[in-house]
Amino acid sequence: MNKRRVLALMAAGAGAVLVSACAPTIHVKVDPITIYAKLDADVRIRLDDEVKALIKQNPDLF
Repeated sequence: MNKRRVLALMAAGAGAVLVSACAPTIHVKVDPITIYAKLDADVRIRLDDEVKALIKQNPDLF
């Protein structure tokens, strides 16, 4: 009885390996997402404010 159980488990394991080896795989090609953001205006405003503050602190700079 013990040998039958071992053989049955081995047969089930071999069957599982064979079935999983034949499973088809699907490859999906996904294009990358591109996001364009315009941050130029915000950076310019911040720099402009900083330059104005520096000129007020140092009027003889220019």
